[in-house]
Amino acid sequence: MDNRSTSADRTAPTVIEVRGARVHNLRDIDVDIPLGRLVGVAGRSGSGKSSLAMGVLYAEGSRRYLEALSTYTRRRIGQAPRADVDAVSHVPAALALRQRPPLPGPRSTFGTSTELLNVLRLMFSRLSGHVCPNGHRQAPTLNAAAEVPIVCPECGVSFLAPGAEALAFNSGGACPTCEGLGSVRLVDDATLVPDVTKSIDDGAVIPWQVYGFRVQPQIVREMGVRTDVPWCRLTDNEKQIVLDGPEVKKHIAVTSKKGVHDLDFTFRNARLTITEELKRADTEKRLTRVSRFLSEHTCPDCAGTRLSAAARAPQIDGQNLAEVTAFGLHDVVDWARALPAALPPELAPMTEVLVSTLLGMARRLVDLGLGYLTLDRAGDTLSTGERQRVQLARAVRNETTGVLYVLDEPSIGLHPANLVGLRGVLDDLVAGGNTVVMVDHDPEVLRGVDHLVEIGPGAGSDGGRVIAQGSVEEVSAAADTRIGGFLTGSEEVVVREKCAAADVFDNGALAIRTTPVHTVHRLDVAIPKGRLTAVTGVSGSGKTTLVLESLVPALEGTAPAHVVGLDAAGIEKIDVVDATPIGINVRSTVGTYSGVLDDLRRAYARLESAREAGLTASDFSYNTGSLRCPRCEGTGQISLDVQFLPDVDIACTECHGRRYAPRAQAYQRRSAAGDGDAALPDLLALPDLLALPIDDAYPHVADLPSIRTKLTALRDVGLGYLTLGEATPALSGGEAQRLKLVSDLGHRQDATLFVFDEPTVGLHPLDVRTLLGVLQRLVDQGGTVIVIEHDLDLIANADYVIDMGPGGGTDGGRVVAVGTPDEVAANPQSVTGGFLARVR
Repeated sequence: MDNRSTSADRTAPTVIEVRGARVHNLRDIDVDIPLGRLVGVAGRSGSGKSSLAMGVLYAEGSRRYLEALSTYTRRRIGQAPRADVDAVSHVPAALALRQRPPLPGPRSTFGTSTELLNVLRLMFSRLSGHVCPNGHRQAPTLNAAAEVPIVCPECGVSFLAPGAEALAFNSGGACPTCEGLGSVRLVDDATLVPDVTKSIDDGAVIPWQVYGFRVQPQIVREMGVRTDVPWCRLTDNEKQIVLDGPEVKKHIAVTSKKGVHDLDFTFRNARLTITEELKRADTEKRLTRVSRFLSEHTCPDCAGTRLSAAARAPQIDGQNLAEVTAFGLHDVVDWARALPAALPPELAPMTEVLVSTLLGMARRLVDLGLGYLTLDRAGDTLSTGERQRVQLARAVRNETTGVLYVLDEPSIGLHPANLVGLRGVLDDLVAGGNTVVMVDHDPEVLRGVDHLVEIGPGAGSDGGRVIAQGSVEEVSAAADTRIGGFLTGSEEVVVREKCAAADVFDNGALAIRTTPVHTVHRLDVAIPKGRLTAVTGVSGSGKTTLVLESLVPALEGTAPAHVVGLDAAGIEKIDVVDATPIGINVRSTVGTYSGVLDDLRRAYARLESAREAGLTASDFSYNTGSLRCPRCEGTGQISLDVQFLPDVDIACTECHGRRYAPRAQAYQRRSAAGDGDAALPDLLALPDLLALPIDDAYPHVADLPSIRTKLTALRDVGLGYLTLGEATPALSGGEAQRLKLVSDLGHRQDATLFVFDEPTVGLHPLDVRTLLGVLQRLVDQGGTVIVIEHDLDLIANADYVIDMGPGGGTDGGRVVAVGTPDEVAANPQSVTGGFLARVR
């Protein structure tokens, strides 16, 4: 008898079992995550939901995958600490789609990042009418498709059609002038002589001063240029010699300590000084030094297309590759669908295969609301939400199975109209045999999950527990749920007293008029002063063009040409509060940004133990002080080289992420809360204090007025759950915006316009209420507030709404509705209004 078990006898695991998770503020939680399902993780900002999703599930799934790759990799990754959890069982290999995908380099475009351009290049290689070496254009031929020589019927020359790589701006098809970047850096003459009242002898020509060419004034004097009169009084010919004169040799008498020497020197004009230094700029420091003299311009040879003349030569139905990549994705799809009828019948098999491939890749991108983007759009100009959706579409296209996908806020940047497309992508991932764990706040997104885990009830030390789990219905009915009322619609959404429709413009109006630009039509828009205005519309509808590319620069005094009218009486200051990360590296923390750490360093330096040790406030700096951790040099983390994979950053193994050396623990300050507060230790060292949530740290420093004031402001904007030691680049977009606002609260703002770009990024509906309270304070202080927003809860609380659309790209660019939220909700022309009517 064969006693061997078969695969049918073994029961496959159905859940990922997490036991005793203690990452960050998670409180020893146990939770089961169903495999092969769409799982939502909800909770207030700082509740611990990302700690569960990213810090436990993704961390363990990716670590175990990496450990399986090779002995070398296992040895190196073995230094990385495991997640602080008792056990994680049955976790698949994991991939993360983070809230902030990395910013792509200058050679990336929407077409390259989606790989649509790969297919287009192949189409233009195989299906084009090519040009022979003698300049004769050919009709599309099967020879090109079959990669055999084409014989020109006019001159008889044989030639091969260019391959796909010969049409790539990152390869053989690059414009030789800009090397495939689409832009060139040219010397900006205005930076060479910034002060025209100075003479050359007094240092008017800055590059000669910066790079030590002190003999150049003597040389240029020999060339007939007056060096002892102000630059503004020189003739055009004299200026031309200084800026662009020839490299001639001149015999100059130079005085040194050893006497006077007659030497030959070659003249180097001001522009050449910069271009030569640019060639030698082999470090970031040297490049930064020379960049001050440069400005970026569209490449004059390729007109920004990045392609060489040869790469622009092949044509399909009268259009070349550069022209097609300048189309929006919607138009590329229409163009591709029309190709089979436009090309010779013998090319039909290859045409159908290539068109089908292109349309299949484009479908999910269109579903995710990216159809308005042009394929030549530079990758570094895409928003965070756009980059994340590109990642998501690529994940579906890769057709993986058995993978754990951990998604951080996939609804960021999505208009409610695009949520159906998002759900379709997530369903595709699950249908492919994958597990999707999604951290999100949008009730509409969360309603569609198979299983929901809610972490809370609050943030920081008030969170970290599983307060509800199960189906959406089960979570909604749970006693401790915080998201349930928003899922069922029973929770009140409008929590702010809005201005009556008849009174909206009582404080006056800020008005702007524009001519058409990009895909945006002529605009004539009035924005009420002293009110909260929401600018809405689907992605690509023109919101950014109206506010950030027209109104803001016009108010700042650098009005673009398309702005033809501006009435801004009474507005003297513009504060743009966007979601860009604060700081560029982990050395920037909440404590340093808010100024609290400077005050704390001085407080700890006043301790008797610190004075006896001869320490000053500088010693308590984790960046440069003597108490910083020597292993990580105060960054709190170290990088591991894992061979062919990207470096892995882990918490420093010596200071455990606290940035300070162990001896910093010797200097402890007594808590101002007194012995009666059992929640706090009597004594705290600076690293311990920085590791506490602001809410918990507050009682300890209540005796320090300056610090108490700053912490109060941080708590008032709903950031009390953050630690002072938290790296600011890791904050969510919404957290970063509120942190930037702290210094503005408590002052009159009558002449200030505040502009927010999607301030609800990363915010739970309850945290949106906190944000509304902050915005109300700005309005109460006399400020005018504009928010570019998709979140229906915030829009419903605005005084005035300007809805752009109706679609994106060429289908948008108009103001389709204005008025109070109620008025826009009742407007049948407004896409946003249809969704807004459901939440009022």
